[in-house]
This record gives sequence, structure tokens and C-alpha cells, in this order.
Amino acid sequence: MEVPLNIRVKETADETRERIARTAEELFRRMGFAKTAVADIAAELGMSAANVYRFFPSKTAIVSTICERSLLESEAEIAKVLGGAGSPQERIIGGYVAILRYHKENFLEERRVHDMVLVAMENNWDAIEAHKARISGMIAKVLDEGMESGIFVPHDARMASQIILGACVRYCHPVLVAQHIDEDLEAGLRASLIFILRSIEVERTPLP
Repeated sequence: MEVPLNIRVKETADETRERIARTAEELFRRMGFAKTAVADIAAELGMSAANVYRFFPSKTAIVSTICERSLLESEAEIAKVLGGAGSPQERIIGGYVAILRYHKENFLEERRVHDMVLVAMENNWDAIEAHKARISGMIAKVLDEGMESGIFVPHDARMASQIILGACVRYCHPVLVAQHIDEDLEAGLRASLIFILRSIEVERTPLP
């Protein structure tokens, strides 16, 4: 028996939250974060603002959900590169390049999203710190593999990973990337990582 087209399958609460968040993100990109009100999001969804507030207490809470999803998406891309083919050096460089490209492609090419990014960072510091810790852990694992294969000298992989992350913050922080968007950031990132990684290589290749 066919279900009539005018009968909508009931959503779960999680599905409704996700639909609200994705619609809000589209409006933030189209209109800008500051100019988008909860009433605009509700109207786009064909529901009342009160119904949106049942799932999110504020517009900032919606941004938090978007931020968390974006962080997980970026981590998945980075993990794919770090777990792929290539030397430890190539994979670490590729992982950081993936971070840089993610920020450029998903945030900075649409300047209206920049305000949303700032709000997300201000209100999701714990989530962002956890994200950084997971990235650092992924890099540390590749450094460990490099030591086990004799490519890197013995060292504290977690500490080295944190040092690398700190040294590359200019290429990983969306606000700093925005400030230097007209520069060749990818070339700068690659040069920085090659310089850093050579300091722990067992056999250092001549500088190009």
C-alpha cells in the first residue's frame, strides 16, 4: 500500500535538530550570521520560532551544533590522509594541508560565514580544545610509526605533536587564515613542516 504524498513521515528529535541546523547553516551562508534571526530559520522550515526553541535554546546553540559537526567532518578528512599511503613526513604534511584547505574552502570562500566561525570559537572552546587534542593524537601516532620504522629519532611523540601544532597555528586557526588569505599559505605550511620534521629525521636530506 502506497503512503499518500501529503503524509509526512514523522521525524525523530535528532532528525529535526539536524534539519534545523542544516537549514540555519544555509541561511547563515546566504544572509550572514548577524542578519539571520531564529524567526527566519523557522520560516524557512515552515514551523514556528517556538518550535525551533524546543530544540535549541538560542541561535548560538544552533551554531554550536554546526561547529561540532564541522569539526568531526574535518577530522574524518584528516584521518583519511594520515592513514593513507606515503612516508610519515608526507602524511603529516598532507594532514595539515587538509586542515588548511578545509578552513579555506568551507569558511573563508564565503565571507558571511566568518562571523559564525567567531561565535562558534567563542562559545565552543571545550569542543575546539578536544578537537585539537584528537588531531594532535593522530599526528603523534604517525610520529610513533616513523620512530618504529627508523625514519625519526626517538622522542616523545605526543610532545612533538603538540609542538608541531603550536608552530603551525597560523595555518590551522580560521581567524589567522582569514587574515592572511591572500598569501600562499599552503607553500608556507609545507616549508614550515619540512623544516620542523627534518629536525627529528635520522638521515636528513639536503635542503632544496
